[in-house]
Amino acid sequence: MTFSGIILGVSVFLIIGLFHPIVIKAEYCFGKGCWWVFALAGVLSCAASLFVRNIIVSAVLGVLGFSCFWSILELFEQEKRVKKGWFPANPKRKMSRRRL
Repeated sequence: MTFSGIILGVSVFLIIGLFHPIVIKAEYCFGKGCWWVFALAGVLSCAASLFVRNIIVSAVLGVLGFSCFWSILELFEQEKRVKKGWFPANPKRKMSRRRL
């Protein structure tokens, strides 16, 4: 019996589940200007997945990398959701919001 599929499934579930609040918090605290952090983390995770011999760890790193890339899109979408009033805006960041 092998648990590779279960381990990978749980890992993907947790990664996707964790990135939802991370994107919301990142947009609230830093705005969409922090997109490059997600891009850098995505590139590093995908690159690391190429050099890891363990197939499960490599797959999890690949999923992590592409979840970071997807989070860039979600960061910009989150800003739109805040403008629509669906999520609270950070009152301390109003000035920086106009400059971006």
